[in-house]
Amino acid sequence: MTEYTEEEKRIVAYLRESVSCGERYFRAKNIAEAIGLSAKQVGARLPALAEKSDEVEIEKWGRARSTTWRVTPS
Repeated sequence: MTEYTEEEKRIVAYLRESVSCGERYFRAKNIAEAIGLSAKQVGARLPALAEKSDEVEIEKWGRARSTTWRVTPS
């Protein structure tokens, strides 16, 4: 089982729930607003979560003004 920090647990739980409702594309600032963290905190953790999360697949998808992350169920 993968060990997560408290912030990572909150991010993964939010992503897992959102993906189960049909959402697929996310920005760090939107995740941050929903779970009470800063966009910087979320953005710094998403690349590491992309590597270690078994619960959802996280992929850097596009970059315009901010990075968009594509999240799919594992």
